[in-house]
Amino acid sequence: MRIAFGVEYDGGGYSGWQLQKGGETTVQGVVEEAISRVAAHPVRISCAGRTDTGVHATGQVIHFETDAQRSDRAWVYGTNTHLPKGVVVTWAKGVDDAFHARFSALRRRYSYIIYQREVRPTFLAGRVTWSHRVLDLEAMRTGAKYLLGRHDFTTFRAVACQAKSPVREIFQLQLHHHGPYLILEVEADGFLHHMVRNIAGVLMKIGRGEREGDWCQQILLQRDRRVGGATAPPAGLYLTRVEYPGEFQIPAPPDFFMNAEFFQ
Repeated sequence: MRIAFGVEYDGGGYSGWQLQKGGETTVQGVVEEAISRVAAHPVRISCAGRTDTGVHATGQVIHFETDAQRSDRAWVYGTNTHLPKGVVVTWAKGVDDAFHARFSALRRRYSYIIYQREVRPTFLAGRVTWSHRVLDLEAMRTGAKYLLGRHDFTTFRAVACQAKSPVREIFQLQLHHHGPYLILEVEADGFLHHMVRNIAGVLMKIGRGEREGDWCQQILLQRDRRVGGATAPPAGLYLTRVEYPGEFQIPAPPDFFMNAEFFQ
């Protein structure tokens, strides 16, 4: 059978999602170990999006193959029993063999949370990116509009990115704030390595008044990572939603960061 899971995790303390040759602790590693104990056989999982070191997820989706017969509830609670603090399975369901966590995805959404305060955060450290000054939201929105649509995002991908094509389509790129929190929401058909963090870094530079809004358009057209500015920190970046064709009936995660009450 093919089983799909929803997974939430705090990426702090992990060397990203993907298994590493050096034996570092990864989210994939601890999830595979926990599922394997419930299934009573080794399990290898596929995910919707491989997140970097320090990046979090509220809407990660995975799938795996198994002959083990377990109820959805048993998969969830059994796996969570063996997972460390900060990683949890939120749902489980059997899916058609045509479903693939990565290749069946239509859209992915990331949220980037910026905490604007004169002094650095304490309890939120590692979960938000800190700006010691208030950023110009309208200037950032001006810059963001140039990134909407289908473009060559070479300027916004890591030099080591292994994607065959730098072309992606951004469907939504919204910025809003709740008190000291500034939230960047970006939804696309796919993302390049460090793409969201590089977008955030450019927009934060505009928000600080170091560049004008149309700088986004200028560097996008240059297709050169060297002109793209600093990569924003991983803290504050969350994979929040993956959208699939309706026939697979994949549960939608809660939109934490679109809800003003979450920040109160």
